[in-house]
Amino acid sequence: MGRRWQRISFGDAVFEGINHLVMLALCFITLYPIWYVLINSLNEGGDALRGGIYWWPRMFTLDNYIAVFRDNGIMLAMGVTVAKTVIGTALHVLFTAMVAYAFSRRELLGRKVYMGIGTITLFFGGGLIPTFLLFRDLGLLDTFWVYIIPVMFNFFHLLIFLAYFRDFPEGLEEAAKIDGANDLTVFYKIMLPISMPVVATIALFHGVYQWNDYFTGVIFINNNDLHPIQTFLYRIVTQAATSEIVDTTSIEKSMTMLSVKLATMVVTTLPIVVVYPFLQKYFVKGLMIGSMKG
Repeated sequence: MGRRWQRISFGDAVFEGINHLVMLALCFITLYPIWYVLINSLNEGGDALRGGIYWWPRMFTLDNYIAVFRDNGIMLAMGVTVAKTVIGTALHVLFTAMVAYAFSRRELLGRKVYMGIGTITLFFGGGLIPTFLLFRDLGLLDTFWVYIIPVMFNFFHLLIFLAYFRDFPEGLEEAAKIDGANDLTVFYKIMLPISMPVVATIALFHGVYQWNDYFTGVIFINNNDLHPIQTFLYRIVTQAATSEIVDTTSIEKSMTMLSVKLATMVVTTLPIVVVYPFLQKYFVKGLMIGSMKG
């Protein structure tokens, strides 16, 4: 080990040291705001207003989180978020994979036309007002399905699936069809099971989107019972009074609007923050596997 370090020049050592310092600084800049929100949410609300809390809670308390979970609206919003994330992700992956499998078939009529139309959607959108009018005419406004149906398909995700499906040997499908399998059987019994890395990648992409999406609830949902947790958090952060979000009778003197906001932010972001690092490896594996095959 000593000889290895002896072979490193002074300039290389300085370069590595600077790289480590820069990366540590970037990590600190990224993580400290999260830590700041967490410690202030665990501090007594009135004391937190005095400021000066930077590293540890000065007056530790769980009253802020008790107030958050005491409100039935938060738990209902969390249920909506979990439901739309699970259902939306499952349908999105299945539908996008099916369309991608069809696009991978060279005998598909009009395949180039469909690809051209899909490519246009990567650069241009209809805009908010036409989208609102379309959802209204389809009867999606103020329904749970406004979270699911409009995003069941994504052309960029199709391209990821397509790059993977194109690398499968044609003999695999031909052998299955000789045994009597049709296209649906080949897709469900062969293509989908051996495509789990890219399936996990797309599921993570869309799952994170579904969990973090607040805009759909703000624009297309007027029924508060159908608001997801992120829209609920948006309402908390943007409103000056607590009467519509958290019952004022449940907030004691040890709590303030700011402390309840911070606790709500932690509750809404913690699940995806905990899950994301364990699934992050699928991003690289799923995105690179199509280029590495063949």
